[in-house]
Amino acid sequence: MTNEVKTRIESELEVKAYIQDLKYALNNGAKIDFQAKRLVDENRNEKYTNQYTVDTLFPDENPVDALKRELLTLSVENYMRTVKDLRFIKRSEMREFGKVYNAKDDVYIKIRVELLGSYGNTTTFIMSFHFAEKPFSPEMFPYRKN
Repeated sequence: MTNEVKTRIESELEVKAYIQDLKYALNNGAKIDFQAKRLVDENRNEKYTNQYTVDTLFPDENPVDALKRELLTLSVENYMRTVKDLRFIKRSEMREFGKVYNAKDDVYIKIRVELLGSYGNTTTFIMSFHFAEKPFSPEMFPYRKN
């Protein structure tokens, strides 16, 4: 099992459509599947884990409610890139976003939205919502305006 990824930059229009679809799904009962504890975090500095980041940024909130609210604020300017998961070829692509909290904390966000089940239940998988291990730079954001 390899950890390969294939990335691309979608057009601004494609990203806007994706965000619009994401917001529609979230506002119409989409389930949020948040991976608070991940295998990959076992050997990672705790500061860069989903659990630590969510507990730090939203200490008095239900994590799923806080994450839903935060996903609803994403814009094309937060978009970084689109990633094809080569481990799970049949799954939909993942989108990577970045947001800054408290004017200084870079947070890396990776999500996958999928239709699951025979009734088209939408699920938003939040793979990553953690403090960035490397500081963000302007070139990481293809549609960020100055």
